[in-house]
Amino acid sequence: MSSITNSKFRAIDITYVGMFAALMAIGANITSWAPFLQVANVPLSMGPFFAILAGLLLGSRLGAISMTVYMLIGIAGAPVFAQFSSGISVIIGNTGGFILSYIAAAYLAGKIVESKEKPNLSVFITASLAGIAAIYFIGTNYMYLALNVWMDVEMGYGTAWVVMTWFAVKDIVFTILAAMIAPRIYYALKRNSGVNTITTKAS
Repeated sequence: MSSITNSKFRAIDITYVGMFAALMAIGANITSWAPFLQVANVPLSMGPFFAILAGLLLGSRLGAISMTVYMLIGIAGAPVFAQFSSGISVIIGNTGGFILSYIAAAYLAGKIVESKEKPNLSVFITASLAGIAAIYFIGTNYMYLALNVWMDVEMGYGTAWVVMTWFAVKDIVFTILAAMIAPRIYYALKRNSGVNTITTKAS
């Protein structure tokens, strides 16, 4: 493959990485436009939806990079985290684990899709559910540790999971929605834009 073609792919990749970083910023702050979307004064987020969709459509590497870019933009001071917050304090706070988990979820979802040469709907559903499981495993355990270890707020481990159940219902529904819409977009990107959504072996 020529260097010109490689440059073209890199430009496309950067475009899609930037797009999903922007979508994450919008999804994290959706309650700014719909303030009624809250549970116990905690805003619901579309972050898991876009994180998993990034993995499904861009693959493990680019999906994880897009989520990393989103996180770094927020740490640098841009108000892209929930409730237009920013800074390293958000990462070390009780919800910081969910931001970190988006990277792992996008990578895992992308890897599962990449494991099949022609992934079908069941593969996308499996990848999506694995991604949401990663988000809640990392995010909830991080929240428990943050509250009890360095934020000096007592919360039982079981209580932490009960609290997150309210959010899990919403995220599972939207995760399945992501899996259902992903295949058509995935193959359209692969066919028309040259995005390397499937890892291929060198000839």
